[in-house]
Amino acid sequence: MPYFDTASSAPLHPVARQALQASLDEGWADPARLYREGRRAGLLLDAAREAAAESVGCRPDELVFTPSGTSAVHSGIAGALAGRRRVGLHVAVSAVEHSSVLHAAAAHGRATGGAVSEVPVDRYGAVAPAAYAEALRADTALACLQSANHEVGTEQPVAEVAELCRSRGVPLLVDAAQSLGWGPVEGAWSLLAASAHKWGGPAGVGLLAVRKGVRFAPQGPADERESGRTPGFENIPAIVAAAASLRAVRAEAAAEALRLRALVDRIRASVPELVPEVEVVGDPVRRLPHLVTFSCLYVDGEALLHELDRADFSVSSGSSCTSSTLTPSHVLRAMGVLSEGNVRVSLPPGTPEADVDRFLEVLPGVVAGVRERLGAPAAGGAAVSGPVAAADGAAADGAAEAEELVVDALGRRCPIPVIELAKIFGEVPVGGTVTVLSDDAAARLDIPAWCEMRGQEYVGERPADHGDGGAVAYVVRRLS
Repeated sequence: MPYFDTASSAPLHPVARQALQASLDEGWADPARLYREGRRAGLLLDAAREAAAESVGCRPDELVFTPSGTSAVHSGIAGALAGRRRVGLHVAVSAVEHSSVLHAAAAHGRATGGAVSEVPVDRYGAVAPAAYAEALRADTALACLQSANHEVGTEQPVAEVAELCRSRGVPLLVDAAQSLGWGPVEGAWSLLAASAHKWGGPAGVGLLAVRKGVRFAPQGPADERESGRTPGFENIPAIVAAAASLRAVRAEAAAEALRLRALVDRIRASVPELVPEVEVVGDPVRRLPHLVTFSCLYVDGEALLHELDRADFSVSSGSSCTSSTLTPSHVLRAMGVLSEGNVRVSLPPGTPEADVDRFLEVLPGVVAGVRERLGAPAAGGAAVSGPVAAADGAAADGAAEAEELVVDALGRRCPIPVIELAKIFGEVPVGGTVTVLSDDAAARLDIPAWCEMRGQEYVGERPADHGDGGAVAYVVRRLS
């Protein structure tokens, strides 16, 4: 069964498995003790730290191991903010950071009253260095920027932003969880966090690097281990396996990146040709080599994932219908792209070309089946049929006023509001409008995205006098 979700968690690398098994017999003792078993454990821990630091590009005494990547992020943010509390309480983050970063920043804001600024991104999911510079203030205590996005694969301009932060005296924390296995993070970053299970190491191991000279005050009860920056007894076998696998995947990264990038390029090019009404998202060039994300109009994301699972493909999704909160992915929302029917494919190292071939064979039928069950219109048909344009501008204005239609999609979740819009759109005269009433959060993304994909005008939204107060009226004008 092809596993195409390595961005969530990579399969355990063979080197990690070997190192884990070997160190179980040697790394069980307390590395802080001076007797023979403790010394052995301490040597293993020191060697792992040196190997990991070399891969990260920092000094061994700048790096500590944590129980997870999330723990590394939380410890890094809390310690950096506490160390610079006299400077201010303001935090700058990109709008597409991992939830661990956004949650930690929000918790800081609630606890201290400090402001959190979200730097916007473009439709590819990238921040502009100039926009990040505008977010920095005299009281900015910390800036955060991921090295590459976990949902769409877009690489961020870390080196440029790091230089901007350095010139303002603001430390930059980089979440490198998705990219560290492919190479070091360039630039003058101040703190870096990552997670071993993202590159093929065991789960339960993260790392946090804090450059010398960065003001840092560990939070929580004091602990003598890991420079006081993370409490608890080190899981030395897992740490050894994490460091060994990071070194191993780095050795394979150049060749594997070329091979996987070619496979991903095939998916990016083939999916829009094989499946109508698809938007491929993320930067086509500045991206991780193994990851591609696309969204399909008129498709329920959860149903699509279930059908692909039945066809033996494991993929992920950022659609709201796959979320317990029924809200679209914050990444797709920040990018302003289609969220319904979203599929993230992230290929693990060693993925055979035959698996990609079969995925491309299976996908069109799976999408078509889901659309048929939902009663979606035939692809491309709704927006080009129906009444023709009026002969002149005045007649068109009159037609628009007389023919405004309303679609009541209240209480119906993605992708139904867009499907109902597409069904009725053929009845709208050119120049006329249709209003969609919806209380689904995904509609705020998906209706404008539908307009852009179909070449129609998204007029805007306004509160609707329907439902329990959460209803919104979305207005679309037919242009052709």
